[in-house]
Amino acid sequence: MPPYNTNGTHSPPSDLEPSEEERLVTAIVSSTARRNPADLVEADMLPNGHDPYKPKPARSERNADAHAHAALSLSHPHLTEAPRDPRDAARSLTTATASRPASPYTLSPPIDFDGLSWPSLGTRERLEATEAQSQERLEKLSGAVRTILDCVGEDVEREGLRGTPERYAKAMLYFTKGYEENVRDIVNGAVFHEDHDELVIVKDIEVFSLCEHHLVPFTGKIHIGYIPNRRVLGLSKLARIAEMFSRRLQVQERLTKQIALALSEVLRPRGVGVVMESSHLCMVMRGVQKTSAVTITSCMLGCMRSSAKSREEFLNLVNRRQ
Repeated sequence: MPPYNTNGTHSPPSDLEPSEEERLVTAIVSSTARRNPADLVEADMLPNGHDPYKPKPARSERNADAHAHAALSLSHPHLTEAPRDPRDAARSLTTATASRPASPYTLSPPIDFDGLSWPSLGTRERLEATEAQSQERLEKLSGAVRTILDCVGEDVEREGLRGTPERYAKAMLYFTKGYEENVRDIVNGAVFHEDHDELVIVKDIEVFSLCEHHLVPFTGKIHIGYIPNRRVLGLSKLARIAEMFSRRLQVQERLTKQIALALSEVLRPRGVGVVMESSHLCMVMRGVQKTSAVTITSCMLGCMRSSAKSREEFLNLVNRRQ
Protein backbone atom coordinates (compact mmCIF):
# COMPACT_ATOMS: atom_id res chain seq x y z
CA MET A 1 0.00 0.00 0.00
CA PRO A 2 1.53 3.37 -0.95
CA PRO A 3 2.22 5.83 1.86
CA TYR A 4 -0.33 8.52 2.69
CA ASN A 5 0.72 12.05 1.75
CA THR A 6 -0.37 14.80 4.07
CA ASN A 7 0.74 17.84 2.06
CA GLY A 8 -2.53 18.14 0.18
CA THR A 9 -1.09 17.28 -3.24
CA HIS A 10 -2.21 13.66 -3.26
CA SER A 11 -4.97 11.88 -1.43
CA PRO A 12 -5.01 8.21 -0.43
CA PRO A 13 -6.76 5.90 -2.88
CA SER A 14 -10.22 5.07 -1.65
CA ASP A 15 -13.85 4.72 -2.64
CA LEU A 16 -14.80 7.99 -0.94
CA GLU A 17 -16.47 10.84 -2.73
CA PRO A 18 -14.08 13.63 -3.82
CA SER A 19 -15.56 16.06 -1.27
CA GLU A 20 -15.11 13.53 1.56
CA GLU A 21 -11.51 12.86 0.47
CA GLU A 22 -10.81 16.59 0.56
CA ARG A 23 -12.18 16.89 4.08
CA LEU A 24 -10.10 13.88 5.19
CA VAL A 25 -6.89 15.35 3.78
CA THR A 26 -7.68 18.72 5.36
CA ALA A 27 -8.22 17.07 8.74
CA ILE A 28 -4.89 15.24 8.49
CA VAL A 29 -3.08 18.42 7.54
CA SER A 30 -4.55 20.34 10.46
CA SER A 31 -3.74 17.55 12.93
CA THR A 32 -0.05 17.61 11.98
CA ALA A 33 0.28 21.41 11.89
CA ARG A 34 2.43 23.06 14.57
CA ARG A 35 0.47 24.19 17.63
CA ASN A 36 1.04 27.60 19.24
CA PRO A 37 1.05 27.88 23.06
CA ALA A 38 -2.10 29.20 24.70
CA ASP A 39 -2.36 33.00 24.65
CA LEU A 40 -1.81 34.38 28.16
CA VAL A 41 -3.62 37.63 27.35
CA GLU A 42 -7.25 37.65 26.31
CA ALA A 43 -7.66 39.10 22.85
CA ASP A 44 -10.69 41.19 23.74
CA MET A 45 -8.60 43.08 26.35
CA LEU A 46 -6.18 44.42 23.69
CA PRO A 47 -6.60 47.15 21.04
CA ASN A 48 -8.20 45.79 17.89
CA GLY A 49 -8.20 42.34 19.48
CA HIS A 50 -4.50 41.69 18.73
CA ASP A 51 -1.70 40.77 21.09
CA PRO A 52 1.52 42.63 20.06
CA TYR A 53 3.64 40.14 22.00
CA LYS A 54 2.36 37.04 20.22
CA PRO A 55 3.94 36.16 16.87
CA LYS A 56 1.51 35.75 14.04
CA PRO A 57 1.12 32.20 12.73
CA ALA A 58 2.52 31.34 9.35
CA ARG A 59 0.22 31.67 6.37
CA SER A 60 0.19 27.91 5.86
CA GLU A 61 -0.94 27.41 9.48
CA ARG A 62 -3.70 30.00 9.14
CA ASN A 63 -4.87 28.26 5.98
CA ALA A 64 -4.78 24.88 7.72
CA ASP A 65 -6.87 26.24 10.60
CA ALA A 66 -9.36 27.70 8.18
CA HIS A 67 -9.62 24.41 6.29
CA ALA A 68 -10.05 22.51 9.55
CA HIS A 69 -12.85 24.83 10.68
CA ALA A 70 -14.55 24.47 7.30
CA ALA A 71 -14.27 20.69 7.48
CA LEU A 72 -15.73 20.72 11.00
CA SER A 73 -18.63 22.88 9.82
CA LEU A 74 -19.43 20.41 7.02
CA SER A 75 -19.08 17.22 9.03
CA HIS A 76 -20.49 18.44 12.37
CA PRO A 77 -22.39 21.68 11.79
CA HIS A 78 -23.92 21.61 15.27
CA LEU A 79 -20.45 22.05 16.85
CA THR A 80 -19.90 25.45 15.22
CA GLU A 81 -23.32 26.95 15.90
CA ALA A 82 -23.71 29.63 18.56
CA PRO A 83 -25.26 28.26 21.77
CA ARG A 84 -28.88 29.08 22.49
CA ASP A 85 -27.96 30.09 26.05
CA PRO A 86 -24.99 32.52 26.32
CA ARG A 87 -23.92 30.74 29.53
CA ASP A 88 -23.12 27.66 27.44
CA ALA A 89 -20.53 29.50 25.34
CA ALA A 90 -17.03 28.05 25.46
CA ARG A 91 -14.83 29.71 28.04
CA SER A 92 -11.26 30.83 27.45
CA LEU A 93 -8.45 28.41 28.18
CA THR A 94 -6.72 28.55 31.54
CA THR A 95 -3.27 30.09 31.52
CA ALA A 96 -0.04 28.20 31.97
CA THR A 97 -0.05 28.98 35.70
CA ALA A 98 -3.74 28.21 36.18
CA SER A 99 -4.41 24.52 36.55
CA ARG A 100 -8.12 24.84 37.37
CA PRO A 101 -10.99 26.84 35.86
CA ALA A 102 -13.44 28.96 37.81
CA SER A 103 -15.65 27.23 40.34
CA PRO A 104 -19.11 26.24 39.03
CA TYR A 105 -20.61 26.50 42.51
CA THR A 106 -23.74 28.66 42.40
CA LEU A 107 -24.97 28.95 46.00
CA SER A 108 -24.32 32.68 46.12
CA PRO A 109 -24.55 35.06 47.82
CA PRO A 110 -24.19 33.48 51.27
CA ILE A 111 -25.85 36.52 52.88
CA ASP A 112 -29.47 36.75 51.74
CA PHE A 113 -32.03 39.50 52.21
CA ASP A 114 -33.35 37.90 55.40
CA GLY A 115 -29.98 38.24 57.07
CA LEU A 116 -29.49 34.48 57.30
CA SER A 117 -26.76 32.49 55.61
CA TRP A 118 -28.06 29.63 53.47
CA PRO A 119 -31.07 29.03 55.73
CA SER A 120 -32.92 25.71 55.81
CA LEU A 121 -36.69 25.47 55.65
CA GLY A 122 -37.33 25.75 59.38
CA THR A 123 -34.51 28.12 60.26
CA ARG A 124 -36.50 31.36 60.42
CA GLU A 125 -39.29 29.68 62.39
CA ARG A 126 -36.74 28.54 64.97
CA LEU A 127 -34.98 31.90 65.05
CA GLU A 128 -38.14 33.97 65.57
CA ALA A 129 -39.84 31.58 68.01
CA THR A 130 -41.30 32.97 71.21
CA GLU A 131 -40.30 31.58 74.61
CA ALA A 132 -43.41 29.40 74.67
CA GLN A 133 -42.71 28.07 71.17
CA SER A 134 -39.10 27.33 72.10
CA GLN A 135 -40.26 25.34 75.12
CA GLU A 136 -42.72 23.44 72.95
CA ARG A 137 -39.91 22.65 70.50
CA LEU A 138 -37.72 21.37 73.35
CA GLU A 139 -40.49 19.10 74.67
CA LYS A 140 -41.18 17.76 71.17
CA LEU A 141 -37.51 16.95 70.66
CA SER A 142 -37.31 15.34 74.11
CA GLY A 143 -40.25 13.12 73.24
CA ALA A 144 -38.49 12.02 70.06
CA VAL A 145 -35.42 11.04 72.10
CA ARG A 146 -37.58 9.02 74.50
CA THR A 147 -38.95 7.18 71.47
CA ILE A 148 -35.42 6.40 70.29
CA LEU A 149 -34.41 5.06 73.70
CA ASP A 150 -37.51 2.91 73.84
CA CYS A 151 -36.86 1.55 70.33
CA VAL A 152 -33.30 0.50 71.15
CA GLY A 153 -34.61 -1.53 74.08
CA GLU A 154 -33.85 0.75 77.04
CA ASP A 155 -35.92 1.56 80.09
CA VAL A 156 -36.43 5.32 79.84
CA GLU A 157 -37.60 5.44 83.47
CA ARG A 158 -34.45 4.05 85.05
CA GLU A 159 -32.31 6.42 87.07
CA GLY A 160 -29.55 7.01 84.53
CA LEU A 161 -31.94 7.85 81.67
CA ARG A 162 -34.66 9.88 83.33
CA GLY A 163 -33.19 13.24 82.37
CA THR A 164 -31.45 12.06 79.21
CA PRO A 165 -34.18 13.03 76.69
CA GLU A 166 -34.20 16.66 77.82
CA ARG A 167 -30.41 16.81 78.14
CA TYR A 168 -29.96 15.43 74.65
CA ALA A 169 -32.59 17.81 73.24
CA LYS A 170 -30.75 20.81 74.69
CA ALA A 171 -27.44 19.44 73.43
CA MET A 172 -28.81 18.96 69.91
CA LEU A 173 -30.08 22.54 69.81
CA TYR A 174 -26.62 23.69 70.83
CA PHE A 175 -24.91 21.45 68.26
CA THR A 176 -27.02 23.13 65.56
CA LYS A 177 -26.96 26.71 66.88
CA GLY A 178 -25.36 27.81 63.62
CA TYR A 179 -28.82 27.87 62.04
CA GLU A 180 -29.65 30.86 64.24
CA GLU A 181 -26.54 32.85 63.26
CA ASN A 182 -25.59 34.75 60.13
CA VAL A 183 -22.44 36.17 58.60
CA ARG A 184 -23.58 39.78 58.81
CA ASP A 185 -23.97 39.73 62.58
CA ILE A 186 -20.78 37.73 63.13
CA VAL A 187 -18.63 40.15 61.10
CA ASN A 188 -20.31 43.09 62.90
CA GLY A 189 -18.45 45.72 60.92
CA ALA A 190 -14.97 44.33 61.69
CA VAL A 191 -13.71 45.07 58.16
CA PHE A 192 -10.74 47.45 58.07
CA HIS A 193 -8.97 49.23 55.23
CA GLU A 194 -5.30 48.27 55.13
CA ASP A 195 -2.67 48.54 52.41
CA HIS A 196 -1.75 44.86 52.60
CA ASP A 197 -1.68 42.57 49.58
CA GLU A 198 0.04 39.46 50.91
CA LEU A 199 -1.37 36.27 52.39
CA VAL A 200 -3.27 36.34 55.66
CA ILE A 201 -3.65 32.87 57.19
CA VAL A 202 -5.32 31.60 60.34
CA LYS A 203 -4.79 27.87 60.66
CA ASP A 204 -5.57 25.04 63.05
CA ILE A 205 -9.07 26.33 63.81
CA GLU A 206 -10.77 23.49 65.68
CA VAL A 207 -14.31 22.72 64.56
CA PHE A 208 -16.98 20.23 65.60
CA SER A 209 -19.88 19.35 63.34
CA LEU A 210 -22.55 16.70 62.78
CA CYS A 211 -22.65 14.51 59.70
CA GLU A 212 -26.06 14.97 58.13
CA HIS A 213 -26.12 11.37 56.92
CA HIS A 214 -25.81 9.62 60.31
CA LEU A 215 -26.06 12.48 62.86
CA VAL A 216 -22.72 11.55 64.39
CA PRO A 217 -19.84 14.00 64.89
CA PHE A 218 -16.90 14.76 62.68
CA THR A 219 -14.13 16.88 64.14
CA GLY A 220 -10.99 18.44 62.80
CA LYS A 221 -9.14 21.62 61.91
CA ILE A 222 -9.71 24.31 59.32
CA HIS A 223 -7.04 26.52 57.75
CA ILE A 224 -8.26 29.78 56.20
CA GLY A 225 -6.19 32.13 54.07
CA TYR A 226 -6.90 35.07 51.81
CA ILE A 227 -5.07 37.74 49.83
CA PRO A 228 -6.64 41.11 50.72
CA ASN A 229 -7.81 43.68 48.24
CA ARG A 230 -7.14 46.67 50.57
CA ARG A 231 -9.57 45.30 53.14
CA VAL A 232 -8.87 42.91 56.00
CA LEU A 233 -11.12 41.13 58.47
CA GLY A 234 -10.68 40.85 62.23
CA LEU A 235 -8.81 37.60 62.82
CA SER A 236 -11.32 36.22 65.31
CA LYS A 237 -14.07 36.60 62.72
CA LEU A 238 -12.45 33.91 60.56
CA ALA A 239 -12.79 31.43 63.43
CA ARG A 240 -16.35 32.59 64.15
CA ILE A 241 -17.41 32.10 60.52
CA ALA A 242 -15.97 28.57 60.60
CA GLU A 243 -17.79 27.92 63.88
CA MET A 244 -21.11 29.18 62.52
CA PHE A 245 -21.16 26.91 59.48
CA SER A 246 -19.83 23.90 61.39
CA ARG A 247 -22.65 24.13 63.96
CA ARG A 248 -25.13 22.79 61.43
CA LEU A 249 -25.86 19.42 59.89
CA GLN A 250 -23.08 19.25 57.34
CA VAL A 251 -20.93 17.35 54.93
CA GLN A 252 -17.27 18.35 54.94
CA GLU A 253 -17.21 19.27 51.26
CA ARG A 254 -20.04 21.80 51.64
CA LEU A 255 -18.69 23.17 54.91
CA THR A 256 -15.33 23.94 53.31
CA LYS A 257 -16.90 25.74 50.37
CA GLN A 258 -19.41 27.72 52.43
CA ILE A 259 -16.63 29.20 54.56
CA ALA A 260 -14.67 30.23 51.46
CA LEU A 261 -17.68 31.77 49.73
CA ALA A 262 -18.76 33.65 52.84
CA LEU A 263 -15.31 35.21 53.24
CA SER A 264 -15.25 36.09 49.55
CA GLU A 265 -18.64 37.77 49.86
CA VAL A 266 -17.63 39.83 52.90
CA LEU A 267 -14.19 41.05 51.78
CA ARG A 268 -14.12 40.74 47.98
CA PRO A 269 -10.44 39.72 48.28
CA ARG A 270 -8.10 38.83 45.45
CA GLY A 271 -8.20 35.19 46.50
CA VAL A 272 -9.44 32.82 49.21
CA GLY A 273 -8.22 29.40 50.23
CA VAL A 274 -9.76 27.03 52.78
CA VAL A 275 -8.42 23.60 53.72
CA MET A 276 -10.12 21.27 56.19
CA GLU A 277 -8.88 17.99 57.64
CA SER A 278 -11.12 15.96 59.90
CA SER A 279 -12.01 12.54 61.24
CA HIS A 280 -15.56 11.25 60.74
CA LEU A 281 -17.03 9.01 63.41
CA CYS A 282 -19.47 7.65 60.84
CA MET A 283 -16.53 5.70 59.37
CA VAL A 284 -14.79 5.11 62.71
CA MET A 285 -17.60 3.79 64.96
CA ARG A 286 -19.49 2.01 62.18
CA GLY A 287 -19.12 0.95 58.55
CA VAL A 288 -15.50 0.38 57.55
CA GLN A 289 -14.29 1.35 61.08
CA LYS A 290 -11.03 2.96 59.99
CA THR A 291 -9.88 4.82 63.08
CA SER A 292 -6.87 6.55 61.50
CA ALA A 293 -8.53 7.76 58.29
CA VAL A 294 -8.41 11.54 57.76
CA THR A 295 -10.51 13.37 55.18
CA ILE A 296 -9.03 16.51 53.59
CA THR A 297 -11.02 18.96 51.49
CA SER A 298 -10.13 22.32 49.98
CA CYS A 299 -11.77 25.25 48.25
CA MET A 300 -9.82 27.84 46.28
CA LEU A 301 -11.37 31.03 44.90
CA GLY A 302 -10.00 33.94 42.90
CA CYS A 303 -6.25 34.06 42.35
CA MET A 304 -5.83 31.12 44.74
CA ARG A 305 -7.59 29.05 42.10
CA SER A 306 -6.23 30.70 38.95
CA SER A 307 -2.59 31.05 40.04
CA ALA A 308 -0.61 27.93 40.83
CA LYS A 309 2.09 29.97 42.63
CA SER A 310 -0.37 31.65 45.00
CA ARG A 311 -2.02 28.31 45.73
CA GLU A 312 1.34 26.63 46.31
CA GLU A 313 2.45 29.36 48.72
CA PHE A 314 -0.76 29.01 50.72
CA LEU A 315 -0.55 25.21 50.91
CA ASN A 316 3.14 25.30 51.88
CA LEU A 317 2.46 27.71 54.74
CA VAL A 318 -0.51 25.66 55.91
CA ASN A 319 1.48 22.42 55.89
CA ARG A 320 4.50 23.91 57.65
CA ARG A 321 4.72 22.74 61.23
CA GLN A 322 6.61 24.33 64.10
